[in-house]
Amino acid sequence: MLSGRIENFKEYSQFDSLKSFNTTIEMFLADHKKDFTKGELVAFKRLVRYSAKYFGVANAKIGTLLKTINEKLNGFGISRSTFERMLRKAKDLGILSIENTSKPKGGKGHNVYIFNTIDVLKRRKLTYCEKDETSTDSKDEKANSEGESINLFKSNNIKRLKIRKDVALDSSFTASYVPKEFVQAVKPFYDHAAVIEDFWKSVFLDTKAISHIVEPDTITYTAINAFKQAIRGYKRGKIKTNLVRYFTGTFKKLMDQTYSELPFHVFSTSN
Repeated sequence: MLSGRIENFKEYSQFDSLKSFNTTIEMFLADHKKDFTKGELVAFKRLVRYSAKYFGVANAKIGTLLKTINEKLNGFGISRSTFERMLRKAKDLGILSIENTSKPKGGKGHNVYIFNTIDVLKRRKLTYCEKDETSTDSKDEKANSEGESINLFKSNNIKRLKIRKDVALDSSFTASYVPKEFVQAVKPFYDHAAVIEDFWKSVFLDTKAISHIVEPDTITYTAINAFKQAIRGYKRGKIKTNLVRYFTGTFKKLMDQTYSELPFHVFSTSN
């Protein structure tokens, strides 16, 4: 990849609006703000601001970002090592991808920073290793007894990760903002709190703008129906991408249909 102006990298944006980009950042920080020091958070938020023009893509040099931070904080800025440590953490947590560039005449160019969507974050949390060289037969049997094993993601571009310790918490640890009915529907297939919460985040993002005019129960049961259809699709081999994306697409279609069938007077309340 050749270095160049930010316009050359706008196609790497994974967001359709600034609002969706900001929402993703808010949700990420709600989960991971505690993983960053104060200085690292300053660096992270500055990089986010530089990524607003082409929703989630930036190619500013670290030196430029540090200079801006230093000016905003009246000389009390952060070090380059702090900024680089932030980049490593953000990349490890899945919110950020970093692409290296080269200069047209040779040599290393600037980096391109690409913020990932919630869907990519889910892949980082939900994917499992296909093979665990250190596992024993007894461990495999124990894993199988915890619930039906489904390979969620088929993309060869995503490195499969071992299940994280926090993902291993069962459904009884699911956050209270997830409806109990939805938890019960997902539990037989994924008895993991973090997995259930990640599915619900898709529902939250897709209904945030209409949640004030659609009954919560309608959203919940539409999500349950979409999840069941996603499982049926997986069983029948219809899923070509991944289960989360299939679920999200199915939910959107069902929710759009439900929304369009609402009485006309509901739409006129905002006027």
